[in-house]
Amino acid sequence: MSEIVDSKIITCIGCPKGCQVKVSKFKNGNIEAEGYSCKHGKEYAIQEYIDPRRILTTTIIVKNGILPLIPVRSNQPLPKNKLFECMKEIANIKVPAPIKMGDVLIKNILGLNVDIIASRDLESKIN
Repeated sequence: MSEIVDSKIITCIGCPKGCQVKVSKFKNGNIEAEGYSCKHGKEYAIQEYIDPRRILTTTIIVKNGILPLIPVRSNQPLPKNKLFECMKEIANIKVPAPIKMGDVLIKNILGLNVDIIASRDLESKIN
């Protein structure tokens, strides 16, 4: 067996059990997990160790909407280390009403192949 060069305890969020999964990286490049109760726990912990990702939820300013902001989210998880950069990009956007839930408001944010989509309908205050 190769020497462990790094390890981390990750709390699995795959189910309510919240297993404490130890993920270890070995000198030979292998990554192993222990302490999980199911295969989803193993997959989640290894993914979280290698490349943590999150769904981004926030709001975007709306022009001529019945509300000044619309809730939005990423259509898929994006790299955790890109969240703040994405938030800066989103802060500079203003979208015109009307908007339908699911509309793509920002396509391919930061070239990450992730879209920012509307989480609700929003009517225009101009009829």
